[in-house]
Amino acid sequence: MYALNYQRAKSLDEAVKLLGAEPEAKLMAGGQTLIPTLKARLAQPSHLIDLARVAELKGIEVKDGVLIIGAMSKHYEVMTSAVVQKAIPGLANMASLIGDLQVRNMGTMGGSIANNDPAADYPAGVLAHNVTIVTNKREIKADDYFQGMFATALEEGEIIIKLLWPLPKKSAYSKFEHPASGYAMAGTCIAQLADGSVRVGVTGAGSSGAFRWTEAEEALAKSFSLKALEGLKVDPETCLGDLHAPPEYRAHLVGVMAKRALEKML
Repeated sequence: MYALNYQRAKSLDEAVKLLGAEPEAKLMAGGQTLIPTLKARLAQPSHLIDLARVAELKGIEVKDGVLIIGAMSKHYEVMTSAVVQKAIPGLANMASLIGDLQVRNMGTMGGSIANNDPAADYPAGVLAHNVTIVTNKREIKADDYFQGMFATALEEGEIIIKLLWPLPKKSAYSKFEHPASGYAMAGTCIAQLADGSVRVGVTGAGSSGAFRWTEAEEALAKSFSLKALEGLKVDPETCLGDLHAPPEYRAHLVGVMAKRALEKML
């Protein structure tokens, strides 16, 4: 790890000021990706700004038909929250599938969404539920937020404050996880929204990160049944291939996970 200056922000305003004052500074939420990156000397920030004590970034509540989750809410908090379990039980289940106990007790929703790892779980849920990401500068719709592998619409000096999850009629997530890391080799989230529309978010399989499976959405909108998914296939050309699985296998897994998620909902 390279030498750096550690700073712990006590408020959102202080975090914004510290970030603006140091062009080479990095924000740290749970640190589950950043700390290993620093240890491997793959990043060399001049300052590390810890958001752990910023109260404005915490809290979970339901208001006006929307589940509001603070960016610094840990996976374990999302998983065990009675509010989340009642409002969107599929999201509580998703959080329970992230990493291991240590990761769930340190990693945060905001940190995961800001990092946009192509195998992270939350991006599939964000796309499926049509979530709005609220920053210190603006609101960003899910469809505009994810812009490729590890790439997002976030600009310099922009900090995620909270995520707005519209309450669906029902939703579910299923993933095929890597046995060592727990990351999704393919994960599919299906949400039937309040207006009756269906959205399907996929993570782990896309060559450019999380994406919406529009063919499945259209089929499920016509007939919300397992039969609607029969014969549907994701194009392997759009899928990631690596030493763990070729694109064709990941494309197949997306469909299998979609059926498993749908079975939970039915």
